[in-house]
Amino acid sequence: MADQLPVPASREQLWGVLFEAAEIEHNLMCCYLYAMFSLKDSLDEDLTEAELVAIRRWRSDILDVAIEEMAHLAIVSNILSALGAPAHFGRQNFPVAPGYHPAGVVVKLAPFNVETLDHFIYLERPESIEIADGEGFAPDHRYTRALAPDRLMSATMDYPTVGALYKAIEDGIRGLAEKLGEDALFVGDEAHQISPDVVRLPNLTVVRCVKSAIDAIDAIVTQGEGSDPDEEGSHFQRFLRIRTDYQALLVARPAFKPGRAAAHNPVMRKPPLPEGKMWVNAEPAASLLDIGNAIYNHSVRCLALSYAGVDREAQRGLVNAAIELMRILTPVAERLTALPASPDHPGCTAGLSFATLRSAAALPAAAGAVPVLVERLREIAAKASALAARHEPLADLAEATAAGLDHLAGRLATTIIATIQPAAGVTSPPVPETAAADPAVPPPEVAAEGAEIVAGETIDLIFDGDRCIHARHCVLSQPAVFKANVEGPWIDPDATSTEGLVTVAHMCPSGAIQYRRHDGGSEEQAPPVNLVQLRENGPIGVRADMVLAGERIGYRATLCRCGASRNKPFCDGSHTGIGFEATGEPATQESQPLTVRNGPLMIEPQRDGPLAVTGNLEMCAGTGRTFDRVTSVWLCRCGGSANKPYCDGTHRRIGFKS
Repeated sequence: MADQLPVPASREQLWGVLFEAAEIEHNLMCCYLYAMFSLKDSLDEDLTEAELVAIRRWRSDILDVAIEEMAHLAIVSNILSALGAPAHFGRQNFPVAPGYHPAGVVVKLAPFNVETLDHFIYLERPESIEIADGEGFAPDHRYTRALAPDRLMSATMDYPTVGALYKAIEDGIRGLAEKLGEDALFVGDEAHQISPDVVRLPNLTVVRCVKSAIDAIDAIVTQGEGSDPDEEGSHFQRFLRIRTDYQALLVARPAFKPGRAAAHNPVMRKPPLPEGKMWVNAEPAASLLDIGNAIYNHSVRCLALSYAGVDREAQRGLVNAAIELMRILTPVAERLTALPASPDHPGCTAGLSFATLRSAAALPAAAGAVPVLVERLREIAAKASALAARHEPLADLAEATAAGLDHLAGRLATTIIATIQPAAGVTSPPVPETAAADPAVPPPEVAAEGAEIVAGETIDLIFDGDRCIHARHCVLSQPAVFKANVEGPWIDPDATSTEGLVTVAHMCPSGAIQYRRHDGGSEEQAPPVNLVQLRENGPIGVRADMVLAGERIGYRATLCRCGASRNKPFCDGSHTGIGFEATGEPATQESQPLTVRNGPLMIEPQRDGPLAVTGNLEMCAGTGRTFDRVTSVWLCRCGGSANKPYCDGTHRRIGFKS
């Protein structure tokens, strides 16, 4: 029982047990993702419509669980940081060797099937539940592990469930706080933790004291096993519901197989001990596996650096990069489970091995870290491009992977490289000077592709029809300039004063109308307060110095939140055609006034997901009421969230495509 477990008696022992907890959460996340990647996704794979609908529902559920395991890893890392230890992202390669965890905690990669699902249920079971492990997951060796409280070197103990492990951690924290004093125990710098204003992960919290540490642990246990066996949203109950669905479909059609025949424990190199492993040596699977593992490890590297004491803006950029890399990885990992693994094992397909590097330590939090990250991204992208050239069937996937990595490299280089400062006394390499502009040479035209530039005597108007939402401020306030329902040229910038044109441009909520003055007057300035303005049953209006997917797009935009726009992430008026309903007057959230209310606003459209927005932002209802103030927020753009304008994960359940 949990209350009979030995209790960590020193800081070192407590760190050791928390390191194991971090590895458990990390390993489980990988195992769940591997099973999810192996799920079939087409009627062509011997599925009925009802079966495919169920599989898509299971994929969404398993992804939610994997994301929550990622949150648990972040919470454990926050606890470690609060206790003065580094965040821990290292782990053993799969399958995890005997002795690393208790004999009853078998951790290996396996495709989705009845036995794997039973294993997941077993791992997430509450301590009060007695059930058998999945067939084929029995430990190869029986052994015991003992934590010796009188030893200097840390060791870990046996525990029947993950919940029991966390109970021992709780007891260790309480005991050491009494022994050392709470202030002496929690000596970590909060800059080495990830807070909810950096990334929105379930139950993520900053740990400062015994209470916040225990609350964080309780959230992990409740979300995983469930404090009560019937806890509706626990991982245990979610996997049970999937099994109930699965069994019903098997009764209807005994030949139903939801998962591909992916390898158990795929490995990249010929293993010296081959038992229980599958060497992926067939092409193109071997090359794609190399790319996939490189992407996974780089995601971990970005995450580790975010815990190394960088500033908040750099943290956001690094965490977003880690998340984006996992999104880029997903189609790669899914495709691997459809490719032959080895000529020696016909019928067996490959899979992502989540192979680890020798060190998961964070890069130094110095100015040189980001160029190193960027260099590696471009190196992986080049390999993906080379694979596209060699293997035509993989060309689309490999080219998309390369493009995503190159885009992320550019974004990191332009948005966070300057926020990681060198240590005191260390000088950065000199930046080459830029030649002064020649006043006799006109500046290059800067306009969106397809935008119309209409030259006037004192001002040029720039009109981007793709961003226009027909708010009609232009044709109503300056009808002589913007001529509705005419043939031929319809914009005459000389038909009113320059200030009149500037005013109507500033009234355009979508940014479809912009301008360029050549009378010496002031160009448009960034607003003093960054604002989101919700339109009833319509888009999200934004006024800020916006950086969208790494590119500045001006100070005004309307972004789709119905999910139907053909010009995502911008609104194109589709909300009207589909009868979209979403209030422009959401409830007021408790928030504190922002110390700074302007500055760049970073908007990163997540692939098939929400808008990740970071920066100072006041969120206003249609009537102008401020209902929230944030520095980081995920905004729904699938149209399905029950908590609009915020994302609630519905995009995964409804299969939203961006």
